[in-house]
Amino acid sequence: MASLLFSLVLGFCTMVIYILMAAWYFTPLKIQEIFKRQGIYGPPPPSLFSGNLSEMKRMKTVHESSFEDGFHDYTEDIFPYFDQWRKAYGVTFLCWMQRRPALYVTDPSLIREISLCVSLDIGKPTYLQKGQEPLFGQGIIKSNGPHWARQRKLISPEFFMDKVKGMVGIMVQAAEPIVSAWEGIIGEGEGRTGVIAVDEYLRSYSADVISRHCFGNDYGRGKEIYGKFKELSIKMTKSKLIFELPYLRFFPTKQKRELRALVQGINSQILQVVKERKDETNNAAPHRDFLQHIVGSKMEFTEELIVDNCKNIYFAGFDTTAATATWCMMLLAAHPDWQSRTRAEVMDVCGTRPLDFDMLTKMKTLTMVIQETLRLFPPASLVARETFRDIKIGTLHVPKNVNMWIPISTMHHDKSIWGPDADKFNPNRFANGISGSCKKPYVFMPFGIGARTCLGQNLAMVELKVILGLILSKFSFALAPEYQHSPAFRIVVEPEFGMPLIMKKVA
Repeated sequence: MASLLFSLVLGFCTMVIYILMAAWYFTPLKIQEIFKRQGIYGPPPPSLFSGNLSEMKRMKTVHESSFEDGFHDYTEDIFPYFDQWRKAYGVTFLCWMQRRPALYVTDPSLIREISLCVSLDIGKPTYLQKGQEPLFGQGIIKSNGPHWARQRKLISPEFFMDKVKGMVGIMVQAAEPIVSAWEGIIGEGEGRTGVIAVDEYLRSYSADVISRHCFGNDYGRGKEIYGKFKELSIKMTKSKLIFELPYLRFFPTKQKRELRALVQGINSQILQVVKERKDETNNAAPHRDFLQHIVGSKMEFTEELIVDNCKNIYFAGFDTTAATATWCMMLLAAHPDWQSRTRAEVMDVCGTRPLDFDMLTKMKTLTMVIQETLRLFPPASLVARETFRDIKIGTLHVPKNVNMWIPISTMHHDKSIWGPDADKFNPNRFANGISGSCKKPYVFMPFGIGARTCLGQNLAMVELKVILGLILSKFSFALAPEYQHSPAFRIVVEPEFGMPLIMKKVA
């Protein structure tokens, strides 16, 4: 009897294992077949366990970049495998990250359909939630479904233009120390110049602005917290391959212990400020800033979620804005005619008066320059979405758990959309706004697409106009001989070796 029972249990376990192994093996084949029937192919996965990761590592070589013939799509250097597979398999193809299917999309009509889809059955990839949890947690950037919708409803009013309009003063305050520091480096005397690595200063400016917005009168502590958060983001992006998950992330290595300690330190500092704000709310003496808006909200936000969203707002408003300002200065340094033209506009609009919001709205040329910078060097490299159930997008049937990747820079450099000068710096293309910039303006997506478009784009545009307007009114600048053009992926795309510029005070 015992032997019969043992045989039955063994047989049942064997059957379960067989079913699981069959599902493990056949699920990717089924997804491949679904897309093949729709005319979509891609590189064959060499391994059921690693997918195309090994091939991606092999194809990841060092490229020397130059802009003598224009500013080409940085995807060709940062993600060369995508560029080669697109040429081999077409504008839309399927590849594999381990057993995770990824649909690479550069078909403008399909991009438009994705942007128009407002279903909560599409959202941010879940694997990125796990891999980047120390940076974002369950905050608004990576969350999905009703949880994301509730957060957006609460947070979005903090970034409406009427709210941002009132922040111009604190942006000017944050920029003034940068201008003073540069004037001190250059020194007095006509014709004096100085080589300044402007990217570090622009990060400091951006951190100051977002700290003031998030923490108000506590912005000094905010900058200290965000300094640690920058350290955390650097540690998190040491990997050269964004799509590679930490296979042994549960093993207590020295690096993981350091990351955990850093995260705990950041969280405890934010929670201390949160506790003080709750006390202020009870005493009816609140600060008017982002943190108080969340703390005083009628929606139930746990302390963990408040911390996560403070980190989310930091990332969205710090690295991306600083990187864009840096690329913008590089482009103006490389095109002195546009630099002079933009400076003339700033001087004409402002004169000797203090900068205010109404002045910013009149700076059409500066707006065009910023938009062209965002086209040539979008700080985010990909728009990423995941399907949480089988769904139809346009005429395409997309199975559950498929990641869809849209390469922003590739679409911004498509000559069939932007014209033969797509690799050239030409702000005039935005003379009639984004809608008149190209044949298919919906592919201009530096702030993302659809329902998940970045909440902070108003803040970013105003912040960029303030710092660039003040710099142009005080300095002329050119590329330093030591500048090496090498866009690098570090969560956002920024100059790998910094941005040294020869700065000179203008009369």
